Amino acid sequence: MIRKTVFAGVALAVSMVQAQTPHPFDPIAEVLQHPRCLNCHTLTEYPTQSRKIVDPVSGAVSYERFRHAQRVIRGEDGFGAPTLKCGACHQDTNVADGKMPGAPHWHLAPLSMGWEGLNRRDLCLTLKDTSKNGGKSLEDLVTHVEKDALVLWGWEPGGDRDTPSPSHDSFMVDFIAWADAGGPCPEN
Repeated sequence: MIRKTVFAGVALAVSMVQAQTPHPFDPIAEVLQHPRCLNCHTLTEYPTQSRKIVDPVSGAVSYERFRHAQRVIRGEDGFGAPTLKCGACHQDTNVADGKMPGAPHWHLAPLSMGWEGLNRRDLCLTLKDTSKNGGKSLEDLVTHVEKDALVLWGWEPGGDRDTPSPSHDSFMVDFIAWADAGGPCPEN
């Protein structure tokens, strides 16, 4: 009887620890679901912009997302309409004191990589799906989030723009650990 009680207690303790341990994809999802990422990983035919709102009393943070101010559209290739490509305004670097964001090859993610509104499991599955992500393996995804100019811009957007948390270096530690573990997806 004592063994069963102790064993049951250990099993309960292990279950409680497992329930409190974040899934390896959780910190990645936190970043990917940040408005800075969602503005281009949208399911719409246009880019969005966002504004951080801090409640003056509680300090609670929320975000207002809205259609791109210039009413531009995605276009067939994600680089804008034939008559108004993203690169017409968005140069290789920020301009106008950071008010006009810029990075090389400015464009929207493909619709297949739009993940606004997805739960963490579906986000994870979409991210890893080579039929949706441009044929990228986990190793390719690591390289993408480590070196792609648009991804890196998200952590140094200029102006008074909000950035994802944690830092890009910390995000890379989490992302590599997740990829090295085989890219497990949470249950929900």
